[in-house]
Amino acid sequence: MHTKTIAQLSAALRSGEVSSVELTTLFLERIKQHNPALNCFISITETQALEAAVAADQRLKAGNGAPLTGVPIAHKDIFCTQDVKTTCGSRMLDNFIAPYESTCTASFRDAGAVMLGKTNMDEFAMGSSNETSYYGAVKNPWDQGRVPGGSSGGSVAAVAARLAPAATGTDTGGSIRQPAALCGLTGLKPTYGRVSRFGMIAFASSLDQAGPVTYNAEDAALMMNVMAGFDERDSTSVEREVPDYSANLDNGIKGLKIGLPKEYFGEGLDDNIARVIDAAVKEYEALGAVVTEISLPNTGLAVPIYYVVAPAECSTNLSRFDGVRFGHRCDDPQDLFDLYTRSRGEGFGAEVKRRIMIGTYVLSAGYYDAYYLKAQKIRRLISEDFHAAFEKVDVIMGPTAPGTAFKLGEKADDPVTMYLSDIYTIAVNMAGLPAVSIPAGFVDGLPVGLQVIGNYFDESRLLNVAHKYQQATDWHLQLPKEFQ
Repeated sequence: MHTKTIAQLSAALRSGEVSSVELTTLFLERIKQHNPALNCFISITETQALEAAVAADQRLKAGNGAPLTGVPIAHKDIFCTQDVKTTCGSRMLDNFIAPYESTCTASFRDAGAVMLGKTNMDEFAMGSSNETSYYGAVKNPWDQGRVPGGSSGGSVAAVAARLAPAATGTDTGGSIRQPAALCGLTGLKPTYGRVSRFGMIAFASSLDQAGPVTYNAEDAALMMNVMAGFDERDSTSVEREVPDYSANLDNGIKGLKIGLPKEYFGEGLDDNIARVIDAAVKEYEALGAVVTEISLPNTGLAVPIYYVVAPAECSTNLSRFDGVRFGHRCDDPQDLFDLYTRSRGEGFGAEVKRRIMIGTYVLSAGYYDAYYLKAQKIRRLISEDFHAAFEKVDVIMGPTAPGTAFKLGEKADDPVTMYLSDIYTIAVNMAGLPAVSIPAGFVDGLPVGLQVIGNYFDESRLLNVAHKYQQATDWHLQLPKEFQ
């Protein structure tokens, strides 16, 4: 039962083949068995999960169930969950019990989904390997000596190991798509503003977006049907009708115009990854799609621009963590300055401190125009590249990551190399576009992801394109042997 998709579990729950209590108990037992090795979860909410499962079974029995009613899922520990510890993977929030519920998690609760727990993550979502967490690194289920990717590595590793059928994640520069690629899953980053950010602890406010991590595109559509929508409590939320993301999954893709950016297939891309992506594109051609080469000329600037804009926003957002109102507070402060400096010094890890320092620098007097303002101008050029491309093609394809999962500790002391892990994903966040990573093959036994980028609010097409590929291939059905 643990290998079934959300769609299959939903059908089993509705038919009475299994109860939500039985299903929840199964996944809780798998978490107890495997989490010590993988370190996917920060908090396991067993009591609340079983109570929610009982309520879901009553709802199903009364005939009031929604598609996700009774289905167990996990939430990234960046979403506030009322009366449950919410840490953001940081010592700073190790003692923080959220007094309210985020809109995203509340949507799943209201739909009857059962929360199994809160998943591990890079501290404040800053990282590409899930090694910066205060609670320790998460391990990749395909090879526990390797990283799962980040920052949503806990969510992705939990789903890849079948400790949960699906999970929520957040994507600021690739933090859903990159780990999904490294762990062989489907990870969707929606259009900026499509999913509410209320109650999602901010890293970079103009880039952060919540999305689903699932086995396949069909499940991602079911998750999006719950997550997406306008929220008046979120000033960045877009008031726009939400389609049924499941409705067009089976549409044909004959004549679909696919653009391959030449900048995505040059220096830096592993030759073996390139061959896997080329094979995936040929599969689309066999399904009737038309492939053409395009150019996104400012792609090479995406990483340096991101590491000006994102740290600037993180510097501002994290200034609230000062030891006064909530979060970590140092012992016996001598004065207010000592309280601030020691609380922040003790509460934040090295990568968070690095980005706060960079962000404070680029926003400071004398450097704002030279760095931050110029970065925002180039950000506009990156968006215009995509706009021009989508006048010619329907979707853009390429690799999600330049290589497969790297070894734990391999890039920990080289932040620039680590940052380049997101070279193909960052530009999408800079432009606010939707994109999905889907399993496309293996290199030396490790998963490879194909990234499909769509135009604004075109998630339905992305899920359709992903679903048709998954109907024609079986990469998304492959499981790590130890967790089958």
